[in-house]
Amino acid sequence: MTDAVTRRPFFTRPIGIRNLFRSATGLLAAGALAACAPTGNVSRGTINPSQPVQVALLLPQSANASDRLVAQNLENAARLAIADLQGVSIDLRVYDTAGSPTQASAMALRAADEGAKIILGPIHAQDANAAGSAVASRGINVLSFSNNSDIAGGNVFVLGQTFANSADRLMRFAAGQGRRDIVVVSDPDASGQVGRRAIETAAAANGIRVAGAESYELSQQGVTAAAPNIATTVRNTGASGVFFTAGTAGALPMLTQLLRDNGIDPNVTAFYGLTRWDVPASAVTTPSLQGGYFAVPDPAITAQFNARYAGAYGAAPHPLAALAYDGIAAIGAAVRSGRADPLGRASLTQPSGFVGANGVFRFTADGSNQRALAVAQLRDNRVEVVENAPRSFSGAGS
Repeated sequence: MTDAVTRRPFFTRPIGIRNLFRSATGLLAAGALAACAPTGNVSRGTINPSQPVQVALLLPQSANASDRLVAQNLENAARLAIADLQGVSIDLRVYDTAGSPTQASAMALRAADEGAKIILGPIHAQDANAAGSAVASRGINVLSFSNNSDIAGGNVFVLGQTFANSADRLMRFAAGQGRRDIVVVSDPDASGQVGRRAIETAAAANGIRVAGAESYELSQQGVTAAAPNIATTVRNTGASGVFFTAGTAGALPMLTQLLRDNGIDPNVTAFYGLTRWDVPASAVTTPSLQGGYFAVPDPAITAQFNARYAGAYGAAPHPLAALAYDGIAAIGAAVRSGRADPLGRASLTQPSGFVGANGVFRFTADGSNQRALAVAQLRDNRVEVVENAPRSFSGAGS
């Protein structure tokens, strides 16, 4: 499954947050990896309330240029969140993973030796898995920026928006529209198959039948060859919806155009996507994506965070930057809870969740997360929210 870093473009890769949210809320890749097994006192998260809470931020500062850019944005957002906290002092220390699992493991151990009470990051799933394994016996939890739920468990939590979360949100919306039969169209790689399984699970949970499942070779020729068969499956099954795992930088634009060319009308058979169809911004004007549905974090709250970040740093944040803000928000709220082990599993998985830069979210018992998402649709080359994101899990922490 993909992790939090954007996948490479299609055809180029081998086969209390103080004031930010008050007005809006009233509250303030890889293939499957073995999850870190809990060992020792993995749920213990004790702190000294008279001292700043030491948080280790693991980032690929010396990796490739793309990773370095994301790393800087994540660090900026974390520091922005620290400035917004009330009643909690954070001692943030940054460690360079160099985008390497071996280095991530070494830096996690170094952070633990230097007094870290919790680890925020790394970005990549393999690095997060290695870091979590390294400090599991120390009783230190890891809040990774990955969205790969395969690494979740034990002392590792994932902050990224997961396929399972997006699939369930969209499937509930589809069920509300009266869709009862769907076809799944998935990339053949590991990420696509994880997405397919997430869609199938969400469909079963929401009373929707998967009437067919199709895939294609990851090439222009492969997609072109597969499109007529996919269209035939949609017609023969009478499906009222098609769910895609591909992204805008991948096969999605070509797939949706070819399905239209083969007689599939998204006004009749709705198109849904597990990925963001508004990233990059230029994707919003893609003709074949018009009318399609996808899940997004609360746009109003996200806009406030983006404006706050731009005001502080002079540029819009990378889409992943909000994850670092969310991690600090969760840590701050957990510390303020007054629990004896505020950074332990019980505190981090509190049912009420937390308020972050993209709305409310909570960690689940299996180390994954649930985010309150909106459903958006591309209409006339712009993004329109057609169903709002919930604003709380019955009293989220802030």
